[in-house]
Amino acid sequence: MTSETATGIRQILDDARAAGRTLLSPTDARAICQAYGIPVPGDGLAASADEAANLAKGFGFPVVLKIASQDIAHKTDAGGVLVGLADEAAVRAGYETIIANAKKYKADAQIDGVQVQQMAPAGLEVIVGAVTDPSFGKIVMFGIGGVLVEVLSDVTFRLAPVNDAEARSMLGSIKAAKMLEGVRGGEAVNQDALANIIEAVGRIVTDFPEISEMDLNPVLATPGGAMAVDARIALDFAPRAAHRRPPHDEIVRAMNRIMKPDAVAVIGASAEAGKIGNSVMKNLINGGYAGKIYPIHPKAEEIEGIKAYPSVKAVEGEIDMAVFAIPAALVPNALRECGEKGIPGAVLIPSGFAETGNVEAQEEIKRIGEELNIRLMGPNIYGFYYTHKNLCATFCTAYDVRGQVALSSQSGGIGMAIVGFSRSAGMGVSAIVGLGNKSDVDEDDLLTFFEQDENTQVIAQHFEDLKDGRAFAEVAKRVSKTKPIIALKAGRTSAGAKAASSHTGALAGNDRVYDDILKNSGVIRAYALRDMLEYARAIPALPTPKGENVVIITGAGGSGVLLSDACVDNGLSLMKMPDDLDTAFRQFIPPFGAAGNPVDITGGEPPTTYKNTIKLALEDDRIHSIILGYWHTIITPPMVFANLVVEIVEEMKAKGIHKPVVASLAGDVEVEQAAEHLYRNNIPAYAYTTETPVQVLAAKYRWARGAGLV
Repeated sequence: MTSETATGIRQILDDARAAGRTLLSPTDARAICQAYGIPVPGDGLAASADEAANLAKGFGFPVVLKIASQDIAHKTDAGGVLVGLADEAAVRAGYETIIANAKKYKADAQIDGVQVQQMAPAGLEVIVGAVTDPSFGKIVMFGIGGVLVEVLSDVTFRLAPVNDAEARSMLGSIKAAKMLEGVRGGEAVNQDALANIIEAVGRIVTDFPEISEMDLNPVLATPGGAMAVDARIALDFAPRAAHRRPPHDEIVRAMNRIMKPDAVAVIGASAEAGKIGNSVMKNLINGGYAGKIYPIHPKAEEIEGIKAYPSVKAVEGEIDMAVFAIPAALVPNALRECGEKGIPGAVLIPSGFAETGNVEAQEEIKRIGEELNIRLMGPNIYGFYYTHKNLCATFCTAYDVRGQVALSSQSGGIGMAIVGFSRSAGMGVSAIVGLGNKSDVDEDDLLTFFEQDENTQVIAQHFEDLKDGRAFAEVAKRVSKTKPIIALKAGRTSAGAKAASSHTGALAGNDRVYDDILKNSGVIRAYALRDMLEYARAIPALPTPKGENVVIITGAGGSGVLLSDACVDNGLSLMKMPDDLDTAFRQFIPPFGAAGNPVDITGGEPPTTYKNTIKLALEDDRIHSIILGYWHTIITPPMVFANLVVEIVEEMKAKGIHKPVVASLAGDVEVEQAAEHLYRNNIPAYAYTTETPVQVLAAKYRWARGAGLV
């Protein structure tokens, strides 16, 4: 696009601003499309029936008539669209009909005239659009279009702008993607042309941020190309507040001092049992934290046997992080003292801020943090744990089982559920972090820290919103290449969706935006708390698969069917059994068993049958992952099965063969102990469910695919 063209578009937008308009005329919208190379049919605006007829004659028949009014968003609903008008008389009559319909639909609507448009060739109706999302900023949408676009909701989203590869991935991401390739003998549409339009829309809304919503609906896709039949552009001239985002090195430096401090101050430390300040002190001391602890209290000389100070400014040495356990009203002054002391991080436990409607108080501490270069975690949080420093900077129960998994939550209640599950399951964690109101530190700051943290290999995060979804997506896309990220997004329903003035805006109010953008950032999405926790526990235990071929070995045909269904539901590829491998399996199973996939060894078989079939599957290079379905029998009791599987897997690992193995155990209560034994030996196993083992294996696959490892 030339500078002259850009100037012309800027003039269109400036004129709209001066006129107080928030919706461009069809003519102006068409001009912007043409400037970016988006094909549109010939059209013009008629102020009379005769003028409409003359325009139609110039374009050639048939033509389409559409009402031109910024007060009528959905023209079809108003009876403001007529198609296939084949001569001048039909156009004159159609003009009068449309004007009458518009006045009847909305008597006070400002009518600019009737748009006369060359009728585009028949084709597949799709929609290309863009909208300004409150979290992700400018996003682009593609999907099946036409009048049923909101009914079908078959759309996909990406962050704007999009490149050619991203645009093409959008074409393949809708449920009706096969329609683009031609169905029932029909020709495939021109996907190059569609990708070009998607790219162009992304550039338009990026180049001109005041374009808040854009709809090209329908875009008619044919084998020869694609044409935007109708273009609608909405404007919002109110500047969008930019989120503060410190440079990467600054984030890492500050977060390392907060999460791995050598000296901690407890502001509001107390000697009184039951007080938050006392609980924090006891957790730090009893948890074995080896760094310096500075209790801050205006009058006390010592707390829990440690010398107390009236202020952080009275402390002689450096302090890396301060935990606040004081009322909300006292936080600003104490925070200023932290800034004057040069403390880089504040963990704000107190409530009474934005979560109670006290937004100004939260804005005040945010301003202080920015002014004095203090990163704020919270307010309204339970604190955090970093086990590799024996650090329990929280008033909640202690947790000290070290491991590779880092978890965070926006909610305190969810945080305690994380602690409870981790303890119950014996899951080692590197960190558990509360984020609360997220006045400053948020999920992408944590991702940036955990990315370079040698003690963290898997990251799981619960959140209700992302204050800067674009920053999160950009960081997650990088981090997920080396460390799996699991996200539990709460609030998935559309109950909170705002009213929108376009199809794109309405559809962007649903959860699909998060779904698509998280997926394209390499994030594994969990849809329930238990799923997030199970994924976090299982993913570090499972080796990365070297291919897509999954084989099920089961002692019960019913389990095999359910496991197969779960594989399909979770996007796993059941291997088509080669003849030679089928023959090899049949050597070990009874004649009434079934080879193929699943391999059904039947329930009455001794341990040797399990041993031989599992060993064969592990040794064959064409098999990449194994799902075991165990059925409790006296012939092969649960613990016999569990010990057998552990023995075989360890034997194969000693030979350099290390494949993902998960297990579903059906039987009496003894299978619970067997499942625990398998899991303690890094074989994710679950009693009474065929879905969960498949889900955790699929989660590992989703990460491996996104990271380009399989």
